[in-house]
Amino acid sequence: MEDKKIGVLFDLDGVLVDSEGEYSDFWGPMGRRFNVPSPTFAADIKGTTLGEILLAFPEEAREGIVNELHDYEKAMKYPWIPGAEKFIESLLAQDIPFAIVTSSDDVKMSYLFAAHPELRDKLTALVTGSMVHNSKPDPEGYLTGAKLIGVPIEDCYVFEDSMQGLEAGRRSGATVIGLSTTNSREKISDKADMVIDSFEGFDTDKMRKVTRG
Repeated sequence: MEDKKIGVLFDLDGVLVDSEGEYSDFWGPMGRRFNVPSPTFAADIKGTTLGEILLAFPEEAREGIVNELHDYEKAMKYPWIPGAEKFIESLLAQDIPFAIVTSSDDVKMSYLFAAHPELRDKLTALVTGSMVHNSKPDPEGYLTGAKLIGVPIEDCYVFEDSMQGLEAGRRSGATVIGLSTTNSREKISDKADMVIDSFEGFDTDKMRKVTRG
C-alpha cells in the first residue's frame, strides 16, 4: 500500500536557521530604548509579523526602526540549524512538498535567499508576513501553506520553536514537531506532538511515526 501524501510546513528562524538569538539582541535593546513596558518584549513577539511588532512603538519612530532592522538583517549570517539542510534534501528525494511559513517580510527573505540561494528553488511554496492578515498564534499562515503545497492540513507536519508558532500549528490541525532551539523542552512539550533538539538524527521515517495528540 502506497503511503498517503504528506507535506511539511517549516517556520524559519529557530527552525531552519539559527537566528532567533540575533533577533533577541535587536528587539530587546529596541524595546528598552522606547520604554516598551514588557521586560520580556523580545520573547513575547517571536512569531509575530513586523507590522504587529511595530504597534508597540510610537508611530513616528516606526520607519526608522524598520530601516535599522533591515540593516541588521542584511548583516546576519543565517547559519543552518544542525541537520536542517540534510532533512530538506531528504524531502526533495522523496517528493514530499514543503513550505516555509514565516512572519518575516519580503526584504528579510531576500537576505536569506542571498545567504542560501539554493533554497529558493527547492521550496514548494513560501508564506511571508505580507501574505497573512493574522499573526501567529492564529493558524492562518499554516492553513495558507497547506493549500499552497496541495496537502490537507491534517496530513501536514509543522516544525516550530516559538510558543506562538507552536500554538498556531496546534490550532491549524497539523501534527506539530517542536524544536528546543528557543525554548526548553519542558516549556514546549505540551505544545508539540514531539520535541527535537535539532534535525540531527531525525529523518522522514521518524517524522511519519509522530501522531497528532
